[in-house]
Amino acid sequence: MTCRPAVALAVSVALLGACAHPPPTTVPALLERVMPTPVLMLGEQHDAPEHQALQRDVVLSLGARGQLGALVMEMAEQGRQTTGLPADASEARVRDALNWTDDATTGWPWATYGPVVMAAVRAGAPVLGGNLPRSQMRAAMGNTALEDRIGSTALQEQREGIRSGHCDMLPEGQIAPMARIQLARDDAMARTTVQAVERAGPGKTVVLVAGNGHVRRDLGVPLYLPKTLAHRVVMAQAGVPMSSAPADAVWLTPAQPPRDHCADLRQQFKR
Repeated sequence: MTCRPAVALAVSVALLGACAHPPPTTVPALLERVMPTPVLMLGEQHDAPEHQALQRDVVLSLGARGQLGALVMEMAEQGRQTTGLPADASEARVRDALNWTDDATTGWPWATYGPVVMAAVRAGAPVLGGNLPRSQMRAAMGNTALEDRIGSTALQEQREGIRSGHCDMLPEGQIAPMARIQLARDDAMARTTVQAVERAGPGKTVVLVAGNGHVRRDLGVPLYLPKTLAHRVVMAQAGVPMSSAPADAVWLTPAQPPRDHCADLRQQFKR
């Protein structure tokens, strides 16, 4: 399976607080800015292939340095892992270990994320599912204690994200329960990451791959990590970047073709 190297793309990296310096344009330059760290979070826009190429190249680089401790993926459920598989394991064995299918219920095509997964496996590092299992979602929807884990501002922004992300088509009574699923997902990924760091040991870096909303310092996984656990956040953004991204670095890529996500969602609701 071949992918375009991220370093060959017309991309740039804008580091917060480093406006006086020319932005790095390669993965090695990016890593020089954010390493060393026990946890490196790579946020993405799911439909931007340059972002998955970046993830693969970062994992390849850390693996070549002997620094990759583990890869945690939003795209696989917590409890699924490749631990114990040999570095030369087939893609079929890896997919089976992660229970990775390409059906419509997951939305995570192997062709898109397989390269970063296999890069970690080939480097001898375990790949761990970090997302909340679907079987636990209903319980999370009713777990109001999740809302006590973050501040009121972050909670309100999570709810607004659910509302706007569903194009204002969700009944108001579903907003808070759906937001709790997001909180539970962040908590699950944080717990998986912490466990991976403990197993990896000092001098290793655990990479978390997830959507930008999940890695934001002000909303996502960082809020659930122990305050003593150092971590760095890179958000990959296509097109115009956020004016003040809640991250340590922003990796900029070309804008994606226009797409009416709300029209797609309306069709799903009709079905």
